[in-house]
Amino acid sequence: MFWHAVADRLTGKNKEAWDEGKIRGTAVLVKKEVLDVGDFHASLLDGVHRILGWDEGVSFQLVSATARDPSNGGRGKVGKAAHLEEASVTLKSKTDGETVFRVSFEWDESQGIPGAVLVKNLQHAEFFLKTLTLEGVPGKGTVVFVANSWIYNHELYAHDRVFFANDTYLPSKMPAPLVPYRQDELKILRGDDNAGPYKEHDRVYQYDFYNDLGEPDKGKDHARTILGGSQEHPYPRRCRTGRPKTETDPNSESRLFLLNLDIYVPRDERFGHLKMSDFLGYSLKAVVEAVLPTIRTFIDDTPKEFDSFEDILGLYELGPEAPNNPVIAEIRKKVPEFFKSLLPNGGHDHPLKMPLPNIIKSDVLKKVPEDKFGWRTDEEFAREMLAGVNPVNIRRLTEFPAKSTLDPSQYGDHTSKITEAYIEHNLEGLTVQNALRNNKLFILDHHDNFMPYLDRINKLEGNFIYASRTLLFLKDDGTLKPLAIELSLPHPNGQQHGAVSKVYTPAHTGVEGHIWQLAKAYACVNDSAWHQLISHWLNTHAVIEPFAIATNRQLSVVHPVHKLLSPHYRDTMNINALARHTLINAGGIFELTVFPGKYALGMSSDVYKSWNFNEQALPADLLKRGVAVPDQSSPYGVRLLIKDYPYAVDGLVIWWTIERWVKEYLDIYYSNDGELQRDEELQAWWKEVRNEAHGDLNDRDWWPKMDTVQELARTCTTIIWVASALHAAVNFGQYPYAGYLPNRPTVSRRPMPEPGSKEYAQLEAGQEEADKVFIRTITSQWQTILGVSLIEILSKHSSDEVYLGQRVDPERWTSDARALDAFKRFGSRLKEIEDRIMKMNEDPAFKNRKGPVEMPYMLLYPNTSDVDGTKGEGLTAMGIPNSISI
Repeated sequence: MFWHAVADRLTGKNKEAWDEGKIRGTAVLVKKEVLDVGDFHASLLDGVHRILGWDEGVSFQLVSATARDPSNGGRGKVGKAAHLEEASVTLKSKTDGETVFRVSFEWDESQGIPGAVLVKNLQHAEFFLKTLTLEGVPGKGTVVFVANSWIYNHELYAHDRVFFANDTYLPSKMPAPLVPYRQDELKILRGDDNAGPYKEHDRVYQYDFYNDLGEPDKGKDHARTILGGSQEHPYPRRCRTGRPKTETDPNSESRLFLLNLDIYVPRDERFGHLKMSDFLGYSLKAVVEAVLPTIRTFIDDTPKEFDSFEDILGLYELGPEAPNNPVIAEIRKKVPEFFKSLLPNGGHDHPLKMPLPNIIKSDVLKKVPEDKFGWRTDEEFAREMLAGVNPVNIRRLTEFPAKSTLDPSQYGDHTSKITEAYIEHNLEGLTVQNALRNNKLFILDHHDNFMPYLDRINKLEGNFIYASRTLLFLKDDGTLKPLAIELSLPHPNGQQHGAVSKVYTPAHTGVEGHIWQLAKAYACVNDSAWHQLISHWLNTHAVIEPFAIATNRQLSVVHPVHKLLSPHYRDTMNINALARHTLINAGGIFELTVFPGKYALGMSSDVYKSWNFNEQALPADLLKRGVAVPDQSSPYGVRLLIKDYPYAVDGLVIWWTIERWVKEYLDIYYSNDGELQRDEELQAWWKEVRNEAHGDLNDRDWWPKMDTVQELARTCTTIIWVASALHAAVNFGQYPYAGYLPNRPTVSRRPMPEPGSKEYAQLEAGQEEADKVFIRTITSQWQTILGVSLIEILSKHSSDEVYLGQRVDPERWTSDARALDAFKRFGSRLKEIEDRIMKMNEDPAFKNRKGPVEMPYMLLYPNTSDVDGTKGEGLTAMGIPNSISI
């Protein structure tokens, strides 16, 4: 190969790639000042190389993968230091804020083939190294090092930064001269001898409990239970920051000032330099700095209610004029100019105008007033259980009446009070037992979820919450219709006496119609809290972070499983750190806007006790909920009992496509189960996942043993599914569905009106007064403004979003042509799924894909970047990012 390269040189090929005894390459860097100052174009015109002064400020030393240095313990030979030469600026590099430099290395045949590079930053300021590419390497050709890493001054590190070529190796197949570097790098990332507090430049992946949510030094009301580390309060682990403990509680970690969003995560886990991280950060700061304090002031001094649905619509673009609202007006006064353009409305004259949520777009544009409430119909109420923002809870009813799983010795009898008399007339000629046998009855059951907490929750100011059960019937046209809603409270004589329950059935006129609308709202309040707390936070964000930590601690970057999974952890640790700081903390936005309040995270800990990793696989979840049955003739292994179930229909084909890609990829590296069993890094990774990452559940017998390639494939598929498609399904519909709070209220504040009450008289007075009762029962005005401001931020795709089937470096993340080919097939299959989804959404036979609100189900449409020629950023209500990045 060396003489072939020489021949190429003599014949003019690779003419400027190398000279004899030299290897030439290019390095792509981004300097911190470019990101901060934003005047990079001007510096380019003046001569980037001279102004940035990088010529002697960065050194590279190649490390041989094939030639050992006996004087250095048999490690790969290290070449002479090379420095950046002249910049080669292209239009693309200017646009991206990147600079391409030439680098020349002294290297000869005796040094073999480079397999790693040592990088040293001799400057004060850090820089971002994207790639180093070598051309004309003797015996190899092109060698690519994909770094995507921040590099700080060398004096801050005990070792030079090392980056490996984009080859893929199991531990046993790693070239021997590179093995010590591989082992050293993992040791550094584990940071077992570094207890913190960690600095910005640190790259330490360590575990900790959720002991940073409260502030016990401020008093008892500000303290929160530590989650994790006990059987009583188990929890997935989070990234350790190493901050000092509080004075009051030596087990609790101190917190940063609320407006300081620089919470430690390993440096390369922070938002990328092209991400809209500034937008996210500054938007959160605006909410915390301006919206939250103003709202708190008006809670105490001048409480204000919406008076009508028109008032609520006044908050949105295309809605009526905004009402004279002192809360909103005061927010606009207090928002600093720097943040003003980041809040809804920007430079408009109105005090606040938010984007119109998809759920009411078609209603607002309709000319007939009576048709402007598609979201309130029974059809839409039921459809959203199959194609809404929380389509993962509905299950098939298998016994009637519905039974409770609460311990009767502690809670008494909680069997459902929905009897045959309430529903049999509405079963289209079937008896209840026939409907059960024909798989026609389904339930959204939150009774057991909230009943044990209602006594405490209803003592919180501004709360009056029921535990709900909603029974539904599957019609012949594939849609669901609600049959009854049961609302329950704990028995006034004590929880051991069971529940006090009342059943409501559909009605559409008069007082009964208004009561039915309120019953649906109470059921939605339950579902909204469960969605945010469990479906979204616990079952995606919280459970994935410890997998990310374990992967970085135990699997080298050149390990095939690390290369497979790492894109699906992008930004997750960063967004979770922000969540702990401003959203799920004591007194945070979640506690203020969602009804469990200060009991929320404790409730999620109780739910985590029964979390089962295997059941996070979509087919297993569908079987568990009884909405599918086993079917070996299906490529998914299951058959849906609700054929028009958009989340499950789209989800299964996405699941199957991910699973196929994972199997094809792993088969490249593991030819048999024995190779997997001998893979020391993989076995250490899985042991740590069980014993540390999810250590509070390490005694569960459901954990895969990780003895077979099939087990690994299922495990990786599940991780990718949760981090990508499942999160997309429960996150990016937040603003489209819940940005209009009447559709997805998060709090109820008053009991159901009873005959003789003032509220009941209002219901009897007609629609206008009934609307006031509805509006003043659900989420308050200040909670609406705060909550909607937040979910608008959290529902947006960033400008540098990387979607399922994409990579940051699509052709360079691996040098293995087999893996690249398999990944291209994966992308092609996803494109076919996109076409399939678009066709189904236009097919009137699938009534659940649009519903009365005419909102097509697109949350599992893989890639938004090519829809309507847009980049797919912002509030798109579609798209599956690779990772939990927001």
